[in-house]
Amino acid sequence: MQKIHQYLKDRGEQLDSDIAAATRIPLADVRLYLSELSKRGDIIACHSTRFIKGQKIEGMLYRIAGYIPTASPGRKPKA
Repeated sequence: MQKIHQYLKDRGEQLDSDIAAATRIPLADVRLYLSELSKRGDIIACHSTRFIKGQKIEGMLYRIAGYIPTASPGRKPKA
């Protein structure tokens, strides 16, 4: 679970299938770990539907609860 938690912390919001591919953990195990993390309140989950080149892709999006990533270096647009 630490590998998944660190991956989400580094990459931000990700689909469950993307997490499984990047961490090389089977999708069924990833979903099990993510449900446990969600029950503990460590992550937030939501249903997502995306259309990529006209193909409908449904999945679950996950992100770390209450985590705000640091600002990227460089100039920022003025408000």
